[in-house]
Amino acid sequence: MTTIGLAKVCVSIAESELPRALALAQESAALADLVEIRLDALVAPDFAPFLAQLPGSQLLFTCRPEWEGGGYRGSEEDRVALLAATAAAGAGFVDIELRTAEPLRTSLIKGAQAGGAQVIVSWHDFKTTASPQALLSILQEQYRSGADWGKIVTTPRDYCDVLRVLALQETAAEIGFPLCAFCMGRIGMISRVATLGLGGAMTYAAPDGGQSAAPGQLPISDLRRIQELLHADG
Repeated sequence: MTTIGLAKVCVSIAESELPRALALAQESAALADLVEIRLDALVAPDFAPFLAQLPGSQLLFTCRPEWEGGGYRGSEEDRVALLAATAAAGAGFVDIELRTAEPLRTSLIKGAQAGGAQVIVSWHDFKTTASPQALLSILQEQYRSGADWGKIVTTPRDYCDVLRVLALQETAAEIGFPLCAFCMGRIGMISRVATLGLGGAMTYAAPDGGQSAAPGQLPISDLRRIQELLHADG
């Protein structure tokens, strides 16, 4: 595993077939700090094979619903129960959306933490970027949720939107709340790299040779090469 600085790099695996997803997860683990398994992308969601092949501490499980850009179509109760099961089985991290119904969200956070997992509470906007006041309100609600980390990802219209999202990291640092904050798409691509040196807790990359889970994700090898260049002596 290659780690530069304190921020983490997570590779998102969003494949429909289990063998392909497992192979990419194993390959990515050598380059990533964490590997995110998008259970909502799998035709038949199954977390056990990943926990059997990789350290639980390196695995982040996500089951993104359709209403937040994912592929899960089942009930919210079943979706949250699936995430709870990954934590109970030894996963190091789980991701739950801020817009999940509060009783379900709170139950997952408390249960996962009791079992030793860390919880990321996330917010994704695939259309635009909210106002500074709205973004700050989202951050504050994430902090109050009791989760260990926050994640705010938006779609920028211009570089001002990108700067607005990255600026959230200053507030997060002041309150001591690890925050993943960056933007999607071509305009936001630079923020996926910049966040690592500007106080962001983590960024996300695509697996080498695999599909990206969100617009603008860089392949993990490309992201690591950029990091090496930025940290090279000279």
